[in-house]
Amino acid sequence: MILNKGVRRSTIYFEPEIHNALRVKAASTNRSVSELVNEAVKNALREDQEDLAAFDERVNEPTISYESLLERLKANGKL
Repeated sequence: MILNKGVRRSTIYFEPEIHNALRVKAASTNRSVSELVNEAVKNALREDQEDLAAFDERVNEPTISYESLLERLKANGKL
């Protein structure tokens, strides 16, 4: 990865096994550990964004409490 003005540096502490796995994957894919970590973080943030969008889409759906769900399951012979 070529550093430019838009890149920030940070220290991250990994468990030894995770760090080793990252180093092996980086070497086997001709990428840097930084590239792998950046990709993983971007994917996690993208998933969060998708989850939030799904919540927004379902905001008007009826809800049921956990207690009501259990009562319904019991009444239907599922519990």
